[in-house]
Amino acid sequence: MSRSLRRGVLAATVLSLSIATLSACGAGNDAQTLEVKPDNAATSVGDIKIQNANVITQPDVNAKGPAAIAATVFNTGTKDQQLTGISVNGSGQSAKLSSAKITVPAGGSVVLGGQGNPSAVLESGREAVQDGNLQPLTFDFSATGQVTIKAFVTPAKNYFESYGTSVSPQPSTSASGKPSESASPSGTASPSSTAKP
Repeated sequence: MSRSLRRGVLAATVLSLSIATLSACGAGNDAQTLEVKPDNAATSVGDIKIQNANVITQPDVNAKGPAAIAATVFNTGTKDQQLTGISVNGSGQSAKLSSAKITVPAGGSVVLGGQGNPSAVLESGREAVQDGNLQPLTFDFSATGQVTIKAFVTPAKNYFESYGTSVSPQPSTSASGKPSESASPSGTASPSSTAKP
């Protein structure tokens, strides 16, 4: 057998083996590619599904102030449900919702955080959570009850900048020891983009 013929047979064998190996990844209901899970926090209990849960802290690691909770809540049921509270497990803190009850419509969804959406704010963000952690949160619903999810804790930088809250300014003091006039009284939620998590 000539040298060029052997090379051709070898190349054809390698090609057929690589095609067979690659095609096995996508074959059937047990395909390996079906095992890949998205890198976001998600959970489901009864008719409620929560996705993309994040706690967004101040952009500066040394800044004190509020943190925002961002998430998308789905209701697959036939009746509206109300989100009545969100607590940070292990810290004793609860988020302040933009209204006493946030309605999650039947067959619909609600986005928490971001411009024009309901908000959930932790007044003492740095005391409740730490950047880089997976923080367990418990969402309370009128019918489903409690739903716990581990949310990613991330600073309000880059993509998450529009979902964070503004820093609560500390009154600066002048040489006389009196607060200066430039200090504003408190920080408020100030999303500036319509991007969704």
